[in-house]
Amino acid sequence: MPPKNKKKEADEDAKFMRAARFGRVKNDLKMGFVGLPNVGKSTLTNLLAGASHAEAANYPFCTIDPNMVQAIVPDQKFKYLADTFKPPSVVPAVLKIVDIAGLIRGASEGAGLGNAFLSHIAAVDGIFHLVRAFDSDEVIHVDDSVDPIRDLETIQSELCLKDKEALTKVIEKEKDRVRKEKGLARSVDPPLGETFQSAYDKCAKLIDANTPVQTYEDFSMAEVDIIRDFGLITTKPQIYIVNMSKKNFLRKGSKWLPKIQNWVNDHGGGQIIPMSCEFEQELFDMKDDKEAQKAFIQQCEEEVKAMGLSGPAFAVKSVIPRIIRSGRTALCLQSFYTAGPKEVRAWTIMKGTLAPQAAGVIHSDFERGFIKAEVCNFDDFKALHEGQASMAKVKEAGKYRQEGKTYVMNEGDIVVFMHNVTTAKKK
Repeated sequence: MPPKNKKKEADEDAKFMRAARFGRVKNDLKMGFVGLPNVGKSTLTNLLAGASHAEAANYPFCTIDPNMVQAIVPDQKFKYLADTFKPPSVVPAVLKIVDIAGLIRGASEGAGLGNAFLSHIAAVDGIFHLVRAFDSDEVIHVDDSVDPIRDLETIQSELCLKDKEALTKVIEKEKDRVRKEKGLARSVDPPLGETFQSAYDKCAKLIDANTPVQTYEDFSMAEVDIIRDFGLITTKPQIYIVNMSKKNFLRKGSKWLPKIQNWVNDHGGGQIIPMSCEFEQELFDMKDDKEAQKAFIQQCEEEVKAMGLSGPAFAVKSVIPRIIRSGRTALCLQSFYTAGPKEVRAWTIMKGTLAPQAAGVIHSDFERGFIKAEVCNFDDFKALHEGQASMAKVKEAGKYRQEGKTYVMNEGDIVVFMHNVTTAKKK
């Protein structure tokens, strides 16, 4: 039933908005891969980018500097507009992804290349937490055995230990501020504001329990504003990605998946995406031969059937588009489009962005001199344009609107911004 679906979508959006509420309000946000060495971060980063940008080598610290790539956002609406207008220039939306070198136990105290890596994690806006759930004699494990639960504990502990250290500095800084404000001596332990103390206590309790701060739902807006300045790593939205063997991915099962689900539930909950770099790499290597890709998928489907498995739940397809979309959703990003004979482009903005600020993403003059936005809903355009690469039929149907400065942009809006910037005359 449509109302139920809309409610479900609204609930999902609200959940992701809660997860991203501590982040920067920017359109240029980044997801970062976090995990132990040799779990598949560089391989998956390459796959997401659609090219081998990172040095995917079987060595614990092969990725020392964070390697940033841009993953094209899968978008059927954008593709439809490009196919309709057929312009010479087509610019899709992208998700920026950083491949951060592997953490090891003791990273919060500087072990391995810990301090540098943790600062790289602090610089991204959301986390893809990748764990290994496949056995391989060819790919060494930093702890000599495969145990995703132990690995989850290791990474989460290191992130929480770093946040614990940050909280110690935060409270001392606040006490110094209060002493200075009230003219108190250094020896005095000053009383802190009620909201600050409450925010600090809640964060400390979560971190002591090895639970990411972003999973807690009952922070007040005043507490969120304070916590945003704490600079905690675990306030970042987090998506758990489980890298399985090809066989386990095809049968959609592993002895580790229920255990991982229980662990995530016990640590505040979160989205889990099972996938297989082995499967994705084989599929990607055939990208220039569509017939070979089709044959590979059919072969995988036969393997699934031979296991006695069938139905939509066991469909064989790439998970790469889902990972990109999930990262974008976690950061509360969405697209609007500009479409015409010269160019079709998807522009990235945060959910809740007003029309003038969206115009500013195209050019600062558009925001400064904003007059109005002429807006068409994508679904209306698709239903009404009758094959024409224009808005004529949409206007005839009365579905082409004019919106002002208070208009909140919606996912998939097709927009023309009207603006006027006059240069001051020289005296």
